[in-house]
Amino acid sequence: MLEFIQLLKQRYEIVLQQLDRKNSRFMEYQQRIEQLLHAEAFIRKGQLLENQSALPLQIAVIGPTQAGKSSVVNLLLNSESAGVSPLAGYTVHAQGFCHRVPAEDCAGLQQYFGRFQQLQRDALRPGRYDCYSLNSSATASPLLPDCVLWDTPDFDSIDSADYREGVVRTIALADAVILVVSKEKYADQSVWDLMKFIEAYRQPTLVCVNKLSEGSEAVILESLRDKWRQTRSDPPPPVLALPFQKAPAQLQWPAPASRVVLDLAQKVARSKHADKQQQLLSRYWLAWLEPVFSEHHAQRHWQTLVEQCLADAMRDYRRDYLNHPHHYETFQNALLNLLTLLEIPGLARVLGKTRRAMTWPFRKLMDWGNAKAAANPSHELAVLQQLGEHLLIQLADRVLEKTETEPADSFWWRENAMALRQRRGEILLAYQRAVDSYHQDFQQDVEAAAQRLYHKLQGQPLVLNSLRATRATTDAGAMLLAIQAGGIGVQDLVITPLILTITSLLAESAIGSYMHRVEAELKQHQFTTVNNALFDGCLKQRLYQLPLAVHSQTRFNISEQQCHAAELALKEKKHGLRIL
Repeated sequence: MLEFIQLLKQRYEIVLQQLDRKNSRFMEYQQRIEQLLHAEAFIRKGQLLENQSALPLQIAVIGPTQAGKSSVVNLLLNSESAGVSPLAGYTVHAQGFCHRVPAEDCAGLQQYFGRFQQLQRDALRPGRYDCYSLNSSATASPLLPDCVLWDTPDFDSIDSADYREGVVRTIALADAVILVVSKEKYADQSVWDLMKFIEAYRQPTLVCVNKLSEGSEAVILESLRDKWRQTRSDPPPPVLALPFQKAPAQLQWPAPASRVVLDLAQKVARSKHADKQQQLLSRYWLAWLEPVFSEHHAQRHWQTLVEQCLADAMRDYRRDYLNHPHHYETFQNALLNLLTLLEIPGLARVLGKTRRAMTWPFRKLMDWGNAKAAANPSHELAVLQQLGEHLLIQLADRVLEKTETEPADSFWWRENAMALRQRRGEILLAYQRAVDSYHQDFQQDVEAAAQRLYHKLQGQPLVLNSLRATRATTDAGAMLLAIQAGGIGVQDLVITPLILTITSLLAESAIGSYMHRVEAELKQHQFTTVNNALFDGCLKQRLYQLPLAVHSQTRFNISEQQCHAAELALKEKKHGLRIL
Protein backbone atom coordinates (compact mmCIF):
# COMPACT_ATOMS: atom_id res chain seq x y z
CA MET A 1 0.00 0.00 0.00
CA LEU A 2 2.83 2.39 0.82
CA GLU A 3 4.28 2.03 -2.68
CA PHE A 4 0.88 2.69 -4.23
CA ILE A 5 0.30 5.85 -2.17
CA GLN A 6 3.79 7.07 -3.06
CA LEU A 7 3.14 6.36 -6.74
CA LEU A 8 -0.18 8.18 -6.65
CA LYS A 9 1.38 11.19 -4.91
CA GLN A 10 4.22 11.26 -7.43
CA ARG A 11 1.78 11.25 -10.36
CA TYR A 12 -0.25 14.05 -8.78
CA GLU A 13 2.93 16.12 -8.42
CA ILE A 14 3.89 15.54 -12.07
CA VAL A 15 0.41 16.39 -13.35
CA LEU A 16 0.22 19.46 -11.10
CA GLN A 17 3.39 20.85 -12.69
CA GLN A 18 1.60 20.88 -16.05
CA LEU A 19 -1.47 22.74 -14.76
CA ASP A 20 -1.86 26.48 -14.86
CA ARG A 21 -2.52 28.03 -11.47
CA LYS A 22 -5.77 29.38 -12.87
CA ASN A 23 -6.93 25.87 -13.67
CA SER A 24 -9.89 24.88 -11.52
CA ARG A 25 -8.12 21.64 -10.53
CA PHE A 26 -4.84 23.22 -9.43
CA MET A 27 -5.83 23.87 -5.81
CA GLU A 28 -7.77 20.60 -5.67
CA TYR A 29 -4.75 18.55 -6.77
CA GLN A 30 -2.49 20.50 -4.42
CA GLN A 31 -4.78 19.62 -1.52
CA ARG A 32 -4.79 15.96 -2.49
CA ILE A 33 -0.99 15.91 -2.59
CA GLU A 34 -1.02 17.23 0.97
CA GLN A 35 -3.48 14.52 2.00
CA LEU A 36 -1.40 11.81 0.32
CA LEU A 37 1.68 13.12 2.09
CA HIS A 38 -0.13 12.68 5.41
CA ALA A 39 -1.36 9.20 4.41
CA GLU A 40 2.13 8.10 3.38
CA ALA A 41 3.54 9.26 6.72
CA PHE A 42 0.75 7.54 8.66
CA ILE A 43 1.40 4.24 6.87
CA ARG A 44 5.08 4.62 7.72
CA LYS A 45 4.06 5.10 11.36
CA GLY A 46 2.18 1.79 11.23
CA GLN A 47 5.26 0.02 9.89
CA LEU A 48 7.39 1.62 12.60
CA LEU A 49 5.07 0.41 15.36
CA GLU A 50 4.99 -3.06 13.86
CA ASN A 51 8.79 -3.27 13.75
CA GLN A 52 9.47 -1.44 17.03
CA SER A 53 6.66 -2.03 19.49
CA ALA A 54 8.71 -0.49 22.35
CA LEU A 55 9.05 2.86 20.59
CA PRO A 56 8.90 5.66 23.20
CA LEU A 57 5.84 7.88 23.36
CA GLN A 58 5.91 10.64 20.74
CA ILE A 59 4.31 14.04 21.43
CA ALA A 60 4.33 16.80 18.80
CA VAL A 61 3.85 20.51 19.45
CA ILE A 62 2.31 21.98 16.30
CA GLY A 63 0.83 25.30 15.26
CA PRO A 64 0.91 28.24 12.85
CA THR A 65 3.76 30.69 12.54
CA GLN A 66 4.63 32.90 15.55
CA ALA A 67 2.21 31.03 17.81
CA GLY A 68 4.97 30.34 20.33
CA LYS A 69 5.51 26.61 19.76
CA SER A 70 9.20 26.62 20.71
CA SER A 71 8.41 28.58 23.86
CA VAL A 72 5.83 25.97 24.89
CA VAL A 73 8.35 23.19 24.20
CA ASN A 74 10.89 24.86 26.47
CA LEU A 75 8.23 25.39 29.10
CA LEU A 76 7.28 21.72 29.06
CA LEU A 77 10.92 20.56 29.09
CA ASN A 78 11.80 23.02 31.85
CA SER A 79 14.84 24.06 29.82
CA GLU A 80 15.96 26.25 26.94
CA SER A 81 16.45 23.36 24.56
CA ALA A 82 14.41 24.74 21.62
CA GLY A 83 15.63 27.85 19.85
CA VAL A 84 13.31 30.84 20.22
CA SER A 85 13.18 33.92 17.99
CA PRO A 86 10.72 36.77 17.41
CA LEU A 87 11.23 36.28 13.67
CA ALA A 88 8.60 34.31 11.79
CA GLY A 89 9.71 30.96 10.39
CA TYR A 90 12.74 30.64 12.65
CA THR A 91 12.18 26.89 13.18
CA VAL A 92 12.37 25.05 9.83
CA HIS A 93 13.31 21.54 11.01
CA ALA A 94 11.54 19.01 13.20
CA GLN A 95 13.49 18.81 16.45
CA GLY A 96 12.94 15.96 18.88
CA PHE A 97 13.94 16.05 22.55
CA CYS A 98 14.23 12.76 24.44
CA HIS A 99 12.77 13.36 27.89
CA ARG A 100 13.93 10.60 30.26
CA VAL A 101 14.21 8.33 27.20
CA PRO A 102 17.50 6.76 25.93
CA ALA A 103 18.26 7.96 22.40
CA GLU A 104 19.03 4.38 21.31
CA ASP A 105 15.37 3.46 21.93
CA CYS A 106 14.53 5.73 18.98
CA ALA A 107 16.77 4.00 16.45
CA GLY A 108 13.82 3.14 14.22
CA LEU A 109 13.02 6.80 13.60
CA GLN A 110 15.65 7.06 10.87
CA GLN A 111 13.83 4.43 8.82
CA TYR A 112 10.54 6.19 9.45
CA PHE A 113 11.84 9.55 8.24
CA GLY A 114 13.29 7.89 5.13
CA ARG A 115 15.26 10.32 3.02
CA PHE A 116 15.50 12.77 5.94
CA GLN A 117 18.86 12.68 7.68
CA GLN A 118 19.16 12.73 11.45
CA LEU A 119 21.57 15.41 12.68
CA GLN A 120 22.54 17.06 15.93
CA ARG A 121 20.63 20.26 16.59
CA ASP A 122 23.67 22.49 16.08
CA ALA A 123 24.32 20.82 12.68
CA LEU A 124 20.98 21.90 11.20
CA ARG A 125 21.24 24.51 8.44
CA PRO A 126 18.46 26.91 7.34
CA GLY A 127 18.73 26.12 3.62
CA ARG A 128 18.59 22.36 3.97
CA TYR A 129 15.17 20.93 4.81
CA ASP A 130 15.63 17.16 4.36
CA CYS A 131 16.87 16.59 7.90
CA TYR A 132 15.75 16.55 11.51
CA SER A 133 17.41 16.47 14.90
CA LEU A 134 17.06 14.21 17.91
CA ASN A 135 18.70 15.24 21.16
CA SER A 136 18.48 14.28 24.81
CA SER A 137 16.89 16.72 27.22
CA ALA A 138 19.29 17.63 30.01
CA THR A 139 16.52 18.19 32.57
CA ALA A 140 13.55 16.28 33.89
CA SER A 141 10.17 17.98 33.87
CA PRO A 142 7.23 17.15 36.13
CA LEU A 143 4.89 18.26 33.32
CA LEU A 144 5.92 15.49 30.91
CA PRO A 145 5.84 11.67 30.87
CA ASP A 146 8.78 9.69 29.48
CA CYS A 147 8.57 10.65 25.83
CA VAL A 148 10.10 12.34 22.80
CA LEU A 149 8.77 15.89 22.57
CA TRP A 150 8.86 17.38 19.07
CA ASP A 151 9.15 21.03 18.20
CA THR A 152 7.86 21.53 14.64
CA PRO A 153 8.02 24.28 12.02
CA ASP A 154 4.90 26.22 11.10
CA PHE A 155 2.56 24.95 8.39
CA ASP A 156 0.94 28.17 7.20
CA SER A 157 3.69 30.56 6.06
CA ILE A 158 4.65 31.12 2.43
CA ASP A 159 8.01 29.41 3.00
CA SER A 160 6.40 26.41 4.71
CA ALA A 161 6.05 24.66 1.34
CA ASP A 162 9.82 24.05 1.46
CA TYR A 163 9.75 22.17 4.76
CA ARG A 164 6.17 20.92 4.67
CA GLU A 165 7.06 17.25 4.39
CA GLY A 166 9.06 17.30 7.63
CA VAL A 167 6.10 18.86 9.46
CA VAL A 168 3.69 16.27 8.08
CA ARG A 169 5.91 13.34 9.01
CA THR A 170 6.32 14.61 12.54
CA ILE A 171 2.58 15.12 13.01
CA ALA A 172 1.84 11.61 11.70
CA LEU A 173 4.53 10.18 14.00
CA ALA A 174 2.96 11.74 17.09
CA ASP A 175 0.91 9.64 19.49
CA ALA A 176 -0.48 12.86 20.98
CA VAL A 177 -0.62 16.43 19.72
CA ILE A 178 -0.36 19.80 21.45
CA LEU A 179 -1.79 22.51 19.20
CA VAL A 180 -0.42 25.95 20.01
CA VAL A 181 -2.31 28.97 18.62
CA SER A 182 -2.35 32.64 19.47
CA LYS A 183 -5.33 34.95 19.75
CA GLU A 184 -4.44 36.26 16.28
CA LYS A 185 -4.12 32.82 14.70
CA TYR A 186 -6.63 30.51 16.34
CA ALA A 187 -9.31 31.16 13.72
CA ASP A 188 -7.05 30.85 10.64
CA GLN A 189 -8.42 28.48 8.04
CA SER A 190 -5.02 26.80 7.61
CA VAL A 191 -5.18 25.69 11.25
CA TRP A 192 -8.58 24.10 10.86
CA ASP A 193 -7.85 22.55 7.49
CA LEU A 194 -5.01 20.65 9.13
CA MET A 195 -7.02 19.74 12.22
CA LYS A 196 -9.85 18.48 10.05
CA PHE A 197 -7.60 16.14 8.11
CA ILE A 198 -5.70 14.72 11.10
CA GLU A 199 -9.00 13.95 12.81
CA ALA A 200 -8.64 10.54 11.19
CA TYR A 201 -5.43 10.03 13.23
CA ARG A 202 -7.56 10.23 16.40
CA GLN A 203 -4.64 11.57 18.40
CA PRO A 204 -5.31 12.76 21.94
CA THR A 205 -5.04 16.54 21.67
CA LEU A 206 -4.40 19.51 23.91
CA VAL A 207 -4.97 23.06 22.67
CA CYS A 208 -2.85 25.86 24.12
CA VAL A 209 -3.99 29.40 23.36
CA ASN A 210 -0.95 31.61 23.77
CA LYS A 211 -0.54 35.37 24.21
CA LEU A 212 -3.99 35.96 25.64
CA SER A 213 -4.64 39.38 27.11
CA GLU A 214 -6.37 39.72 30.45
CA GLY A 215 -10.15 39.49 30.24
CA SER A 216 -10.29 37.91 26.78
CA GLU A 217 -9.87 34.29 27.80
CA ALA A 218 -13.51 33.29 28.10
CA VAL A 219 -14.61 34.73 24.73
CA ILE A 220 -11.68 33.36 22.76
CA LEU A 221 -11.74 29.92 24.36
CA GLU A 222 -15.46 29.52 23.72
CA SER A 223 -15.00 30.73 20.15
CA LEU A 224 -12.22 28.17 19.68
CA ARG A 225 -14.43 25.37 20.97
CA ASP A 226 -17.16 26.42 18.53
CA LYS A 227 -14.64 26.35 15.72
CA TRP A 228 -13.65 22.83 16.75
CA ARG A 229 -17.28 21.65 16.72
CA GLN A 230 -17.79 23.14 13.24
CA THR A 231 -14.68 21.44 11.90
CA ARG A 232 -14.51 18.06 13.61
CA SER A 233 -16.93 15.44 14.82
CA ASP A 234 -15.09 14.48 18.02
CA PRO A 235 -15.67 16.43 21.26
CA PRO A 236 -13.51 19.53 21.87
CA PRO A 237 -10.25 18.68 23.68
CA PRO A 238 -8.93 20.39 26.81
CA VAL A 239 -8.06 24.03 26.09
CA LEU A 240 -5.36 25.72 28.13
CA ALA A 241 -4.99 29.50 28.27
CA LEU A 242 -1.45 30.91 28.44
CA PRO A 243 -1.85 34.62 29.33
CA PHE A 244 0.45 37.25 27.89
CA GLN A 245 2.79 38.78 30.44
CA LYS A 246 4.97 41.79 29.80
CA ALA A 247 7.13 41.35 32.88
CA PRO A 248 8.68 38.97 33.20
CA ALA A 249 8.56 38.13 29.45
CA GLN A 250 8.29 34.41 30.06
CA LEU A 251 5.50 31.90 29.77
CA GLN A 252 4.16 30.32 32.90
CA TRP A 253 2.44 26.95 32.90
CA PRO A 254 -0.77 27.20 34.95
CA ALA A 255 -0.41 25.22 38.18
CA PRO A 256 -3.91 23.63 37.95
CA ALA A 257 -2.93 22.12 34.59
CA SER A 258 0.27 20.46 35.78
CA ARG A 259 -1.04 16.97 34.92
CA VAL A 260 -2.81 17.82 31.65
CA VAL A 261 -0.03 16.41 29.42
CA LEU A 262 0.38 13.36 31.64
CA ASP A 263 -3.35 12.70 31.34
CA LEU A 264 -3.08 13.19 27.58
CA ALA A 265 -0.48 10.42 27.40
CA GLN A 266 -2.83 8.02 29.18
CA LYS A 267 -5.30 8.29 26.28
CA VAL A 268 -2.86 7.01 23.65
CA ALA A 269 -4.05 3.75 22.00
CA ARG A 270 -1.41 2.48 19.57
CA SER A 271 -3.15 -0.87 19.18
CA LYS A 272 -5.84 0.82 17.09
CA HIS A 273 -3.43 2.25 14.54
CA ALA A 274 -4.37 -0.27 11.82
CA ASP A 275 -8.06 0.62 12.12
CA LYS A 276 -7.27 4.33 12.02
CA GLN A 277 -5.11 3.81 8.95
CA GLN A 278 -7.81 1.93 7.11
CA GLN A 279 -10.45 4.51 7.96
CA LEU A 280 -8.19 7.32 6.81
CA LEU A 281 -7.52 5.74 3.42
CA SER A 282 -11.12 4.67 2.93
CA ARG A 283 -12.34 8.18 3.65
CA TYR A 284 -10.30 9.78 0.84
CA TRP A 285 -9.81 6.81 -1.51
CA LEU A 286 -12.45 7.66 -4.11
CA ALA A 287 -11.46 11.34 -4.20
CA TRP A 288 -7.77 10.53 -4.62
CA LEU A 289 -8.41 8.06 -7.43
CA GLU A 290 -11.05 10.13 -9.22
CA PRO A 291 -8.74 11.26 -12.08
CA VAL A 292 -7.26 7.75 -12.31
CA PHE A 293 -10.74 6.22 -12.64
CA SER A 294 -11.56 8.89 -15.22
CA GLU A 295 -8.61 7.70 -17.30
CA HIS A 296 -9.76 4.10 -16.91
CA HIS A 297 -13.23 5.14 -18.12
CA ALA A 298 -11.72 6.90 -21.12
CA GLN A 299 -9.54 3.85 -21.84
CA ARG A 300 -12.60 1.58 -21.80
CA HIS A 301 -14.43 4.05 -24.04
CA TRP A 302 -11.45 3.99 -26.41
CA GLN A 303 -11.56 0.20 -26.47
CA THR A 304 -15.28 0.35 -27.26
CA LEU A 305 -14.54 2.62 -30.23
CA VAL A 306 -11.84 0.22 -31.41
CA GLU A 307 -14.20 -2.75 -31.12
CA GLN A 308 -16.92 -0.89 -33.03
CA CYS A 309 -14.51 -0.08 -35.85
CA LEU A 310 -13.26 -3.70 -35.92
CA ALA A 311 -16.85 -4.99 -36.03
CA ASP A 312 -17.59 -2.64 -38.94
CA ALA A 313 -14.49 -3.89 -40.75
CA MET A 314 -15.47 -7.54 -40.30
CA ARG A 315 -18.98 -6.79 -41.49
CA ASP A 316 -17.57 -5.12 -44.60
CA TYR A 317 -15.18 -8.04 -45.17
CA ARG A 318 -18.09 -10.46 -45.12
CA ARG A 319 -20.12 -8.25 -47.46
CA ASP A 320 -17.39 -7.19 -49.91
CA TYR A 321 -15.59 -10.50 -50.14
CA LEU A 322 -16.98 -13.60 -48.47
CA ASN A 323 -20.58 -13.07 -49.58
CA HIS A 324 -19.84 -11.24 -52.81
CA PRO A 325 -21.11 -13.27 -55.79
CA HIS A 326 -18.23 -12.27 -58.08
CA HIS A 327 -15.29 -11.48 -55.82
CA TYR A 328 -15.12 -14.52 -53.54
CA GLU A 329 -12.21 -16.52 -54.93
CA THR A 330 -11.10 -18.79 -52.10
CA PHE A 331 -13.39 -21.71 -52.93
CA GLN A 332 -12.47 -21.32 -56.59
CA ASN A 333 -8.89 -21.77 -55.48
CA ALA A 334 -9.92 -25.01 -53.79
CA LEU A 335 -11.55 -26.15 -57.01
CA LEU A 336 -8.36 -25.29 -58.86
CA ASN A 337 -6.47 -27.57 -56.49
CA LEU A 338 -9.13 -30.21 -57.09
CA LEU A 339 -8.43 -30.01 -60.83
CA THR A 340 -4.85 -30.98 -60.17
CA LEU A 341 -5.99 -33.91 -58.02
CA LEU A 342 -8.33 -35.05 -60.82
CA GLU A 343 -5.47 -35.51 -63.26
CA ILE A 344 -4.66 -39.07 -64.17
CA PRO A 345 -2.72 -40.63 -61.27
CA GLY A 346 0.98 -40.90 -62.10
CA LEU A 347 0.86 -38.10 -64.65
CA ALA A 348 -0.23 -35.27 -62.35
CA ARG A 349 3.26 -34.56 -61.03
CA VAL A 350 4.85 -34.73 -64.47
CA LEU A 351 2.23 -32.43 -66.02
CA GLY A 352 2.55 -29.97 -63.16
CA LYS A 353 6.33 -29.74 -63.58
CA THR A 354 5.93 -29.37 -67.32
CA ARG A 355 3.48 -26.48 -66.96
CA ARG A 356 5.74 -24.71 -64.48
CA ALA A 357 8.69 -25.09 -66.84
CA MET A 358 6.66 -23.78 -69.78
CA THR A 359 5.45 -20.75 -67.90
CA TRP A 360 8.78 -19.83 -66.31
CA PRO A 361 9.89 -17.35 -69.04
CA PHE A 362 6.51 -15.59 -68.94
CA ARG A 363 6.55 -15.35 -65.15
CA LYS A 364 10.12 -13.97 -65.07
CA LEU A 365 9.27 -11.35 -67.64
CA MET A 366 6.26 -10.25 -65.62
CA ASP A 367 8.34 -10.16 -62.43
CA TRP A 368 10.92 -7.93 -64.10
CA GLY A 369 8.22 -5.59 -65.31
CA ASN A 370 6.48 -5.56 -61.91
CA ALA A 371 3.31 -6.37 -63.81
CA LYS A 372 2.30 -9.64 -62.22
CA ALA A 373 0.65 -8.17 -59.13
CA ALA A 374 -1.09 -5.53 -61.19
CA ALA A 375 -2.26 -7.99 -63.84
CA ASN A 376 -3.46 -10.65 -61.47
CA PRO A 377 -3.98 -9.34 -57.93
CA SER A 378 -5.80 -11.22 -55.18
CA HIS A 379 -9.10 -9.50 -54.60
CA GLU A 380 -9.09 -10.58 -50.95
CA LEU A 381 -5.75 -8.88 -50.34
CA ALA A 382 -7.03 -5.68 -51.90
CA VAL A 383 -10.18 -5.77 -49.77
CA LEU A 384 -8.25 -6.41 -46.57
CA GLN A 385 -5.80 -3.60 -47.30
CA GLN A 386 -8.63 -1.15 -47.93
CA LEU A 387 -10.42 -2.26 -44.75
CA GLY A 388 -7.31 -1.69 -42.63
CA GLU A 389 -6.80 1.82 -43.96
CA HIS A 390 -10.49 2.68 -43.65
CA LEU A 391 -10.59 1.38 -40.07
CA LEU A 392 -7.81 3.75 -38.96
CA ILE A 393 -9.46 6.69 -40.74
CA GLN A 394 -12.81 5.89 -39.13
CA LEU A 395 -11.22 5.55 -35.68
CA ALA A 396 -9.37 8.86 -36.07
CA ASP A 397 -12.63 10.63 -36.98
CA ARG A 398 -14.42 9.24 -33.92
CA VAL A 399 -11.56 10.19 -31.61
CA LEU A 400 -11.58 13.77 -32.91
CA GLU A 401 -15.31 13.85 -32.27
CA LYS A 402 -14.66 12.82 -28.65
CA THR A 403 -12.37 15.82 -28.14
CA GLU A 404 -15.45 18.00 -28.64
CA THR A 405 -18.09 15.90 -26.89
CA GLU A 406 -15.98 14.94 -23.83
CA PRO A 407 -14.70 18.29 -22.50
CA ALA A 408 -13.50 16.83 -19.19
CA ASP A 409 -11.21 14.37 -21.00
CA SER A 410 -10.66 16.36 -24.20
CA PHE A 411 -6.91 16.58 -23.66
CA TRP A 412 -6.73 12.78 -23.18
CA TRP A 413 -8.54 12.26 -26.48
CA ARG A 414 -6.39 14.83 -28.31
CA GLU A 415 -3.24 13.03 -27.19
CA ASN A 416 -4.70 9.76 -28.46
CA ALA A 417 -5.55 11.35 -31.81
CA MET A 418 -1.98 12.60 -32.10
CA ALA A 419 -0.54 9.20 -31.15
CA LEU A 420 -2.78 7.48 -33.70
CA ARG A 421 -1.65 9.88 -36.41
CA GLN A 422 2.02 9.41 -35.52
CA ARG A 423 1.87 5.62 -35.41
CA ARG A 424 -0.51 5.09 -38.32
CA GLY A 425 2.26 4.06 -40.72
CA GLU A 426 3.76 1.64 -38.20
CA ILE A 427 0.37 0.04 -37.51
CA LEU A 428 -0.46 -0.30 -41.21
CA LEU A 429 2.94 -1.85 -41.95
CA ALA A 430 2.44 -4.46 -39.23
CA TYR A 431 -1.08 -5.08 -40.52
CA GLN A 432 0.15 -5.53 -44.11
CA ARG A 433 2.71 -8.07 -42.96
CA ALA A 434 0.01 -9.90 -41.03
CA VAL A 435 -2.22 -9.92 -44.13
CA ASP A 436 0.54 -11.40 -46.29
CA SER A 437 1.36 -14.00 -43.65
CA TYR A 438 -2.31 -14.94 -43.26
CA HIS A 439 -2.81 -15.24 -47.03
CA GLN A 440 0.18 -17.51 -47.39
CA ASP A 441 -0.70 -19.69 -44.40
CA PHE A 442 -4.34 -20.04 -45.41
CA GLN A 443 -3.39 -21.82 -48.65
CA GLN A 444 -2.99 -24.94 -46.51
CA ASP A 445 -6.66 -24.68 -45.53
CA VAL A 446 -7.61 -24.23 -49.18
CA GLU A 447 -5.60 -27.34 -50.06
CA ALA A 448 -7.29 -29.20 -47.19
CA ALA A 449 -10.74 -28.28 -48.57
CA ALA A 450 -9.72 -29.66 -51.98
CA GLN A 451 -8.46 -32.85 -50.34
CA ARG A 452 -11.77 -33.27 -48.48
CA LEU A 453 -13.70 -33.00 -51.77
CA TYR A 454 -11.34 -35.42 -53.49
CA HIS A 455 -11.59 -38.03 -50.71
CA LYS A 456 -15.36 -37.71 -50.83
CA LEU A 457 -15.26 -38.25 -54.60
CA GLN A 458 -13.19 -41.37 -54.13
CA GLY A 459 -16.23 -42.86 -52.40
CA GLN A 460 -18.30 -42.03 -55.51
CA PRO A 461 -16.46 -43.74 -58.45
CA LEU A 462 -19.05 -42.79 -61.05
CA VAL A 463 -18.90 -39.08 -60.16
CA LEU A 464 -15.09 -39.18 -59.97
CA ASN A 465 -14.75 -40.83 -63.39
CA SER A 466 -17.23 -38.39 -64.89
CA LEU A 467 -15.28 -35.45 -63.53
CA ARG A 468 -12.04 -36.94 -64.83
CA ALA A 469 -13.60 -37.36 -68.24
CA THR A 470 -14.75 -33.75 -68.19
CA ARG A 471 -11.33 -32.73 -66.95
CA ALA A 472 -9.66 -34.58 -69.80
CA THR A 473 -12.01 -33.40 -72.59
CA THR A 474 -12.06 -29.74 -71.52
CA ASP A 475 -9.01 -27.64 -72.17
CA ALA A 476 -7.99 -27.66 -68.52
CA GLY A 477 -4.31 -27.78 -69.31
CA ALA A 478 -4.47 -24.58 -71.30
CA MET A 479 -6.42 -22.87 -68.56
CA LEU A 480 -3.97 -23.95 -65.86
CA LEU A 481 -1.14 -22.80 -68.09
CA ALA A 482 -2.79 -19.38 -68.35
CA ILE A 483 -3.26 -19.17 -64.58
CA GLN A 484 0.34 -20.07 -63.82
CA ALA A 485 1.60 -17.66 -66.46
CA GLY A 486 -0.43 -14.85 -64.89
CA GLY A 487 -2.85 -14.35 -67.75
CA ILE A 488 -5.95 -15.21 -65.76
CA GLY A 489 -6.79 -14.65 -62.11
CA VAL A 490 -8.32 -17.14 -59.73
CA GLN A 491 -11.28 -14.80 -59.33
CA ASP A 492 -11.92 -15.24 -63.07
CA LEU A 493 -12.22 -19.02 -62.77
CA VAL A 494 -15.95 -18.74 -62.18
CA ILE A 495 -16.50 -17.68 -65.81
CA THR A 496 -14.40 -20.42 -67.41
CA PRO A 497 -16.20 -23.32 -69.11
CA LEU A 498 -14.25 -25.87 -67.12
CA ILE A 499 -15.15 -24.48 -63.70
CA LEU A 500 -18.75 -24.00 -64.77
CA THR A 501 -18.90 -27.63 -65.82
CA ILE A 502 -17.08 -28.97 -62.74
CA THR A 503 -19.21 -26.91 -60.35
CA SER A 504 -22.43 -28.03 -62.07
CA LEU A 505 -21.45 -31.68 -61.96
CA LEU A 506 -20.50 -31.51 -58.30
CA ALA A 507 -23.65 -29.62 -57.35
CA GLU A 508 -25.92 -32.06 -59.18
CA SER A 509 -24.12 -35.17 -57.96
CA ALA A 510 -24.58 -37.15 -54.79
CA ILE A 511 -21.97 -35.03 -53.03
CA GLY A 512 -23.60 -31.71 -53.96
CA SER A 513 -24.70 -30.97 -50.40
CA TYR A 514 -21.28 -31.99 -49.13
CA MET A 515 -19.61 -29.55 -51.53
CA HIS A 516 -21.82 -26.69 -50.27
CA ARG A 517 -20.99 -27.67 -46.70
CA VAL A 518 -17.25 -27.64 -47.44
CA GLU A 519 -17.61 -24.22 -49.05
CA ALA A 520 -19.63 -22.85 -46.08
CA GLU A 521 -17.17 -24.29 -43.55
CA LEU A 522 -14.22 -22.91 -45.48
CA LYS A 523 -15.88 -19.49 -45.61
CA GLN A 524 -16.64 -19.51 -41.88
CA HIS A 525 -13.14 -20.71 -41.06
CA GLN A 526 -11.74 -17.95 -43.25
CA PHE A 527 -13.88 -15.36 -41.47
CA THR A 528 -12.70 -16.58 -38.05
CA THR A 529 -9.07 -16.75 -39.15
CA VAL A 530 -9.11 -13.21 -40.56
CA ASN A 531 -10.76 -11.93 -37.39
CA ASN A 532 -8.28 -13.69 -35.08
CA ALA A 533 -5.10 -13.16 -37.08
CA LEU A 534 -5.66 -9.68 -38.49
CA PHE A 535 -8.29 -7.68 -36.65
CA ASP A 536 -8.02 -9.11 -33.13
CA GLY A 537 -4.45 -10.39 -33.23
CA CYS A 538 -2.87 -7.45 -35.04
CA LEU A 539 -4.99 -4.27 -35.09
CA LYS A 540 -6.91 -4.70 -31.85
CA GLN A 541 -3.80 -5.56 -29.86
CA ARG A 542 -1.92 -2.50 -31.10
CA LEU A 543 -4.83 -0.10 -30.86
CA TYR A 544 -5.74 -1.23 -27.33
CA GLN A 545 -2.20 -0.48 -26.18
CA LEU A 546 -1.96 2.88 -27.95
CA PRO A 547 -3.22 5.07 -25.04
CA LEU A 548 -0.98 3.20 -22.59
CA ALA A 549 2.04 4.04 -24.73
CA VAL A 550 1.33 7.78 -24.49
CA HIS A 551 3.85 8.87 -21.87
CA SER A 552 2.30 12.24 -21.18
CA GLN A 553 2.97 14.20 -18.01
CA THR A 554 -0.70 15.15 -17.95
CA ARG A 555 -1.70 11.52 -17.32
CA PHE A 556 -1.60 9.41 -14.19
CA ASN A 557 -1.04 6.17 -16.16
CA ILE A 558 -1.91 3.93 -13.22
CA SER A 559 -3.43 0.68 -14.46
CA GLU A 560 -6.67 -0.90 -13.31
CA GLN A 561 -4.64 -3.89 -12.10
CA GLN A 562 -2.58 -1.65 -9.81
CA CYS A 563 -5.73 -0.03 -8.42
CA HIS A 564 -7.38 -3.40 -7.92
CA ALA A 565 -4.38 -4.75 -6.00
CA ALA A 566 -4.34 -1.62 -3.80
CA GLU A 567 -8.07 -1.92 -3.09
CA LEU A 568 -7.61 -5.54 -2.06
CA ALA A 569 -4.90 -4.43 0.37
CA LEU A 570 -7.22 -1.70 1.64
CA LYS A 571 -9.83 -4.29 2.55
CA GLU A 572 -7.42 -6.47 4.52
CA LYS A 573 -8.24 -5.91 8.18
CA LYS A 574 -6.69 -8.82 10.03
CA HIS A 575 -3.18 -7.39 10.16
CA GLY A 576 -3.98 -3.91 8.95
CA LEU A 577 -2.81 -2.63 5.58
CA ARG A 578 0.09 -4.37 3.97
CA ILE A 579 2.61 -3.15 1.48
CA LEU A 580 1.86 -4.15 -2.09
